[in-house]
Amino acid sequence: MIRAIHRWPGIAAALLLVVLALSGATLSLYPVAERLAAPRAEAGLSVADLAARIAASHPGLEQIRRAPSGQVTAYWFDGGTPRAAVIDPATGRDAGSADPDPLRRWLTNLHRSLFLGDAGRIAAALGAAAMLVLALSGAALVARRTGGWRRWFARLRGPLAGRLHVEIARIAVAGLLLSSATALWMTASTFELLPDEGGTPAFPAGVSGRTGMDLGAMAALKELPAAELRSLSLADPGDPTDAHTLRTARGTGYLDQGSGELLAWADLSGWGRLSETIFMLHTGQGAAVWGFLLGLMALGVPAMAGTGLALWLSARRARPRIRGSAPPGRAETVLLVGSEGGSTWGFAATLHAALTETGQRVHVAPMAGFDPARYPRALRFIILAATYGEGCAPASAKGFLDRLARLDRAPEAPLAVLGFGDRSFPAFCAYAKEVAAATAAKGWPQLLAFATIDRQSPQEFARWGRALGAALGIGLELLHQPVVPATEALTLVSRRDYGAEVQAPTAILRFSPPALTMWQRLMGRGFARWQAGDLLGVLPEGSPVPRFYSLASGSRDGFVEIVVRKQPGGLCSGQLAELRPGGTVGAFLRRNPGFRAGRGRAPLILIGAGTGIGPLAGFIRANARRRPVHLFFGLRHPDSDFLYREELAEWQASGRLSSLVTANSRGERPHHVQDALRLEAAAVARLIRKGARVMVCGGRGMAAGVGAALDEILAPAGLTPALLKAEGRYVEDIY
Repeated sequence: MIRAIHRWPGIAAALLLVVLALSGATLSLYPVAERLAAPRAEAGLSVADLAARIAASHPGLEQIRRAPSGQVTAYWFDGGTPRAAVIDPATGRDAGSADPDPLRRWLTNLHRSLFLGDAGRIAAALGAAAMLVLALSGAALVARRTGGWRRWFARLRGPLAGRLHVEIARIAVAGLLLSSATALWMTASTFELLPDEGGTPAFPAGVSGRTGMDLGAMAALKELPAAELRSLSLADPGDPTDAHTLRTARGTGYLDQGSGELLAWADLSGWGRLSETIFMLHTGQGAAVWGFLLGLMALGVPAMAGTGLALWLSARRARPRIRGSAPPGRAETVLLVGSEGGSTWGFAATLHAALTETGQRVHVAPMAGFDPARYPRALRFIILAATYGEGCAPASAKGFLDRLARLDRAPEAPLAVLGFGDRSFPAFCAYAKEVAAATAAKGWPQLLAFATIDRQSPQEFARWGRALGAALGIGLELLHQPVVPATEALTLVSRRDYGAEVQAPTAILRFSPPALTMWQRLMGRGFARWQAGDLLGVLPEGSPVPRFYSLASGSRDGFVEIVVRKQPGGLCSGQLAELRPGGTVGAFLRRNPGFRAGRGRAPLILIGAGTGIGPLAGFIRANARRRPVHLFFGLRHPDSDFLYREELAEWQASGRLSSLVTANSRGERPHHVQDALRLEAAAVARLIRKGARVMVCGGRGMAAGVGAALDEILAPAGLTPALLKAEGRYVEDIY
């Protein structure tokens, strides 16, 4: 909800806000320039001395004004012609023209009313209201993204456009909140929607009837410092019933032009002081430095408008548009989709088309926007959910379980949940299973039993479709063609082969990253940025289903590196095993934030076997800060498949790797990596008690053995791998 509140006012008012922000930022420079250019008055100068000097050099003087910047302006008549000039307080003589700058006048009219009079003022006020909503909702979103208000300036990750958007917002949001709120106040004051300020006394009746007293001799003006003057309007010397009008920072009064006596006085009301403060906060008049800072913050608006638009367009492209989707209020069947890479949306499109052909009204939406109240005519719900990382919600499903938990009761229309995943990963359909369990616990009636689809299998999807059709009493044939992921060509630049002697042919493959467009750099798309531990999706020839390999390098390394073992009958690994330098493969990146080394100083215990060394080697390579890193590596024979042998020795010598323990399953004294952990039990337990983080990468059999070994090692300390996982100190990337 907060995201929607933030998005739509920004899109609707983007151009108006940019115009108001740029004009306001430019206007903020004028108080600074005026402050720097204004002639300085000497310390202790009184209004009497100032007025006497100006009157002596300007016969026919009508008024003296002092701006908050300190600039003094005199207005007088010269032979019946009105004149005005900026005054040097030290001499009372002209120091410059008082004619308004045409550009400043143009910008002021643009900023206040868009050259449209009262209608333009209302439009500008609506823009200020939109900015207030954007600032408040944006602040809430920043706090949510960084983990709370206390972590406001926490380090950000993600695409460049998103990080720029938040970085600028974190600095500018306070100024934008103040600018928009004060703009609304000033508009309300302009249209007399606020109470009258008051603070002006009634004109006195008891004037002396005399005229002509020297301004420099008036006691009330002698006692008033020039720095407190706002304006002094002189009485008509030909009218003995008229009086001088004095305005200061404290209030307004009338002076007898013949005796200098203060005839009447009214202090500035509290409401008037508040209005003046708001005017100063919005314009910077009287606080030039603040006005300049406010102008800098205003420049964040066009920057955030650009990055926000880029993020919105990117999100729209990432969510396929399914033609013919029924309006939510008329839908009989509601398809809710949880997808990370977009493939699940393709299955949703196939299901939508098939159900629509049977005459049903079908609406398709992301799980993240789930709200039963939107679907008053729904007869059934179908959830198609992928799993991200180690059982996490995919991008378009985030928040679904929280929304479900807040419901008083589940919808009455029955539900079917279908999970999508890859059985080679331990967390196969884990998120979909969690959704199925949560909906059942909520009492949501079942249309079909929970089912799964492995590796985007069209055959399994078709079988599930027939079961769905039987439950609905219709014939339903789902003929799905998997959507081929968009890939980029990676060129192999080098390879190192290992393991042939132990019947485990393995290669370290290094590719050159593809050239990037400016859009990819800005949005963080494609191969703009990645880290060791992220996944490289490789699309083998003759298959629309990618295979994933953990990356052993980061984008700062300047190359894309993976470790691949040739599997018997493996389509992708077989093709990669035959690839030679100069050859290419189609590949894409998939982030894996759940398996990152992080930036802390806590020790790392890295445990891997075989090709699991890949991302662990990448973590060590990136350890420029010499964080304590301890590697346990399982291999078959040191003379055959000791991957990264030379690099590990070099990293250990340079301090990037603190210690290395290997376990050989063949040769002399064969043992596995979990056995090596037990041999180093005391050191491992000591590191974990000091806050070390454990990262495991490799086959699921190895991972199970490592978990059992750590269970034994940590038992005396009252710790378990499960407890470490709950604290985020034990993470796995297993297959």
